[in-house]
Amino acid sequence: MAESIGVDGAWDPNLKGSLHGVRVLDMSRLVAGNALTHVLADHGAEVIKVERPGRGDDLRNWKTEGHATHWKVYCRNKRSVTLDYRAEGAKELFLKLVKTAHALVENFKPGTLEKMGLGTDVLHKINPKLVIVRISGWGQDGMWSHKPGFGSLVEAMGGYASVSGFSDRPPLLPPTALADMIAGLYGSMAVMAAIRHVEVEGGNGQIIDLPLLDAIHSVLGPLAANYALTGQEPERIGSLSDQTAPRNVYQCRDGKHVALSASMQAMAERLFRAMGQPELIDDPRFRTNSDRVAHKEELDAIVANFMASHDQKDLLDLFEREDVTVGPVVGIAEFVQHPYVHDRRVVLNMPDEDAGQIPMHHVVARMSDTPGGMIRQAPALGQDNDQIWRSIGEDPDYLRSKGVI
Repeated sequence: MAESIGVDGAWDPNLKGSLHGVRVLDMSRLVAGNALTHVLADHGAEVIKVERPGRGDDLRNWKTEGHATHWKVYCRNKRSVTLDYRAEGAKELFLKLVKTAHALVENFKPGTLEKMGLGTDVLHKINPKLVIVRISGWGQDGMWSHKPGFGSLVEAMGGYASVSGFSDRPPLLPPTALADMIAGLYGSMAVMAAIRHVEVEGGNGQIIDLPLLDAIHSVLGPLAANYALTGQEPERIGSLSDQTAPRNVYQCRDGKHVALSASMQAMAERLFRAMGQPELIDDPRFRTNSDRVAHKEELDAIVANFMASHDQKDLLDLFEREDVTVGPVVGIAEFVQHPYVHDRRVVLNMPDEDAGQIPMHHVVARMSDTPGGMIRQAPALGQDNDQIWRSIGEDPDYLRSKGVI
């Protein structure tokens, strides 16, 4: 294992975030549902993973050097109970737990919950205030609702891959579960909006249809509008932009890289002066943003030549003095050791009973009065069976003897 990275953090089981008292049942597997509920758990919600006995969430199987790092990071602050839905009495036991919940998250193939006898009509009969999030690739209705959907497929179908990469190479999928993560963020907001409707407006619970496709397409911004106006498909142009110039990643003399985005007129002019080429300001090719976009390859070559003639540190010092928006391209090894990351406590070394320590991102969105935090490490499978089942009046030993949990 690499040397200790980040700054030390600690689990605080007494911490109460702004969502303390909210109970969420998480029936999901893999990334999208866990991304959604991890945001809620970070801010104090009691998220209960309901998992299959002996197997659990498939995210537990995504391991590095024998450690389930995805699970440890995205299932921190949660609890785990097991339940075999096929066992006699399991459905009734689950519905008893549903009575106590504010929200439920599932990502089965559409129709699966109904086949289990746990459709939304059944859930809302038991708990009319329940917010039900249904995550899928393509949505709960429509011509593709029967298809299984994974992030890579929707990133391809949703338009993201077609604009990523370079024109002389194949379309590029993101190296992370991007569609799942974006859907999770949308979903966490939707849950809170729906809970607000219940708590403030006195309304009933509702169903949140959350397709990965909609989420990934949303980050393409105005591409559909641009196509409607121009009839032109956007090219794959790497880190260049069809909307603003100059913008790209540039190699420095020492082999390192910097990123530049000079989207504002004042910033472009500041860049030209810092480069010692103020004449570019009045060059008709580069006078306005529209001019610069129309001649982006020519301008990019000029900027690239300047960057290539300096080491990264010299460039960063120069552009900081001149207040130009240029920054370093940083790999994970440098990121976790970076003074800024330490100063802001962006990455924390959290105690882990298996690995000793696991670095993970701090809570995102830092609230001044009711901050979220690191409450407990990701649970072992069924770790909270005794506490949770007893809390609703059940005997976990009896449930075990019947093979229910």
